[in-house]
Amino acid sequence: MMKDDKESIAGVRQVSVPDDREGQRIDNFLSGQLKGVPKSLIYRLLRTGQVRINGRRAKPDARLCGGDSVRIPPVRVAEPGDVGAPAPAQLRRIVQSIIFEDRDFLVLDKPAGIASHGGSGVAFGAIELLRAARPGETLELAHRLDRDTSGVLVLARRRAALIALQELIRDGHIIKQYLALLHGRPKRAKFDVNVALRKFDLQGGERMVRVSDDGKPALSAFKIINNYAQASLAEVTLYTGRTHQIRVHAQHAGYPLAGDEKYGLRDFNKLMREFGLRRLFLHAARFEFELNGKTWSFSAPLAPDLAAVLDRLPTGKSAR
Repeated sequence: MMKDDKESIAGVRQVSVPDDREGQRIDNFLSGQLKGVPKSLIYRLLRTGQVRINGRRAKPDARLCGGDSVRIPPVRVAEPGDVGAPAPAQLRRIVQSIIFEDRDFLVLDKPAGIASHGGSGVAFGAIELLRAARPGETLELAHRLDRDTSGVLVLARRRAALIALQELIRDGHIIKQYLALLHGRPKRAKFDVNVALRKFDLQGGERMVRVSDDGKPALSAFKIINNYAQASLAEVTLYTGRTHQIRVHAQHAGYPLAGDEKYGLRDFNKLMREFGLRRLFLHAARFEFELNGKTWSFSAPLAPDLAAVLDRLPTGKSAR
């Protein structure tokens, strides 16, 4: 049973972590405690030291143990009427994106333009839409995709399945493959990028990721599967799961992604728009793992808008 005691400061709570939350990240735990509060505010509370675990400042990626005492500061929790309910068309779109479900997992072929979760100006992400479409069900994100990235997104329907899958992800026992359109034509058909990455918060709250010796280890394997005049389609296998990993590794290798407004090339992006590209060319094509003696493999074909761009791209050595 979760204990919730008041401190002397009005509105501050001390919450005892239940045993079944063992191993959960503090940011995800807070999302459950502060329903309606955007992720951006939760991360701000963590960065400013207002959240504490057993009296110590909590980092966003800290993991909890059963019985830990979490200090939660007073914040305004949005009432149900604050942002309204999702539009019926949004709910239909997210339900139609389900490609698999059983007692443990629910899997989406997430459309581009839908965030994994709400926050930072996004009222409803995939998780909020699914919870609205399936009231009363337990649904938790097992991992995340950027808003502009389409493809396989896995959610857990049971706490035990979530913990087991997230442990596999932490230990690198997941196969994650993406399709990405790169600038230029690499000389090698296969190459790895193995450089550490570090997140930076810029003024105004924008998040950037850069190659840095003091960052977290990151490894991506690129395999060219088709060449075009000024671009190459690559299958990218991730061996780690850092924020913006493929985008920054591609940039570091000299082949930034098409449609990448943050790390890409302006002239290349402008050229790709002439062929119909309206967003980042990145698609989560495959997510595979073994759990309890069973192999789970989820895949999603290249999104139609991206496939249409490939159909229009010229082959040869020059696009003009």
